[in-house]
Amino acid sequence: MKFINSKAHGVLDYLTVIFLVLSPTLFHMSGVLETFTYGLAVVHLLLTICTRFELGIIKVLPFKVHGIIEVCVAVLLTGVALWFNDAGNFLGFYFYLWLALVIMVVFLCTNFTAPVQRLAP
Repeated sequence: MKFINSKAHGVLDYLTVIFLVLSPTLFHMSGVLETFTYGLAVVHLLLTICTRFELGIIKVLPFKVHGIIEVCVAVLLTGVALWFNDAGNFLGFYFYLWLALVIMVVFLCTNFTAPVQRLAP
């Protein structure tokens, strides 16, 4: 069931960026886990502002491509979670496993084929 439209997806994207920026402090992350989380926040922000939808700023990336990138990121984050697990970093394992799951659920619930609302120039 695809009940998330492009505007709501954009709001979720910006909330994800805020969550990622706050996570190192909230969860007492350090080292590689902290650095990777801040890096992911920057990448997710760039993806969001470059997407051609209501809340994008630069609007060069089609919304469907945004979705494909997000599902690829979710798969990669599963691998990152396993890497943290192998390194004995269980916070990193659970954090990125849950993040991958949430990103995948949002992807599955988003209607990427519906027309994006046009905004007045």
